[in-house]
Amino acid sequence: MSTGPGPAPLTRAVGFWGLAAAIVNITIGGSIFALPATLYLTLGPAAPLAYILGAALFAPIVLCFAAAGSRFTTTGGPYRYVESAFGKVPGLLVAALFWISNVAGSGSMAAILVNQATHILPVLEQPLPRAAFLAVVYSVLFTLNARGVKLGARAIVAFAAAKMIPLLLLAAGGLMLVHPANLQIVTAPDARSLGRALVVAVFAYSGIETALAPSGELRDPARVVPGAALVGVAIVVVLYVSLQVAAQGVLGPALAGHDAPLSAVAERLLPGSAGLVIVTASVSLIGVLLGDLLGSSRLLYALAQDGLLPSALASVSARYRVPTRAIFTHAAVGWVLAASGTFNTLAMVSGAAFCVVYIACCAAAWRLQSTGATETSAPFRLPGGGLIPAVGIACLLLVLLSLA
Repeated sequence: MSTGPGPAPLTRAVGFWGLAAAIVNITIGGSIFALPATLYLTLGPAAPLAYILGAALFAPIVLCFAAAGSRFTTTGGPYRYVESAFGKVPGLLVAALFWISNVAGSGSMAAILVNQATHILPVLEQPLPRAAFLAVVYSVLFTLNARGVKLGARAIVAFAAAKMIPLLLLAAGGLMLVHPANLQIVTAPDARSLGRALVVAVFAYSGIETALAPSGELRDPARVVPGAALVGVAIVVVLYVSLQVAAQGVLGPALAGHDAPLSAVAERLLPGSAGLVIVTASVSLIGVLLGDLLGSSRLLYALAQDGLLPSALASVSARYRVPTRAIFTHAAVGWVLAASGTFNTLAMVSGAAFCVVYIACCAAAWRLQSTGATETSAPFRLPGGGLIPAVGIACLLLVLLSLA
């Protein structure tokens, strides 16, 4: 049984560590298991600089999301920020791009997951078994989300821990086996190579926008959002840099173009443990899909609440207080895309859309602070007025130019 949208139909059950875990969970996806080789192939021993410089480029964007997110108690994330700052039409445009980016990203991660599963079950290479496997995956994710935000948030924390602990152990063990010569930068990378690597690094840090979408289920957003955003992204940066240094410090030139670099590091640390990395990668991918379903379904719910989508998507289950129809819709579209598409195509669609969303959110943070628009009593204020949003927008434009 469902109820229509009311004044406060959702349950505020996500606190500081729940949001920080959601940011870590949705940011660290399947790409972390291939990125060390990709960046080393582009930059050689200077590869860790891509993560460090990428974090510097991403920092003003995170601050803009922290400032905007701390002003809202209603659900919607980037859609809500832009709609409040610039009106319905820009808000709807950003919402469309945001959802397209997320549902395409969900499909791409699910495609990677089923591709990994084919190593164990080759029958999954066939269309019907592949679709059935993905249907089971999305059904489980739907069930976890549909049984209340508390269960969904706890599952996200569990998946974040399940991926973080093995990766932290791998990074710590790998750092002990590092050969310093493998980290020595002999020649500085050229500007073109550095630009391509920065694009990859900035994309690797994306995810905060989805984690902040269910703001209607956050406890005290003005207090929780800024701190959780900074802590979550800081954890991601430390882990990315540590794994990159460990991988190239252990493997050296053999890292370039390696299709499973973290598995190779694990094998050096403990022979026979490479399979554990594959399991961790699968857990990581499922965690990303779970976090995306929680965040992205709330965008559909917010749009339906505002009359921009069918009202059925704004209905909330009477027992668990979650938008079950919006959750089901996002899961169903993600399943269709994953069953019929490929990772490369879906990832390209997702990456192109989210840059525009980020630019709009930086501009919205600037506008909201200038006008004083807020739903909370003490939102986080960006120092320097419009300086940080302007820097964030400039960084994103540089990323888009690098893609041209």
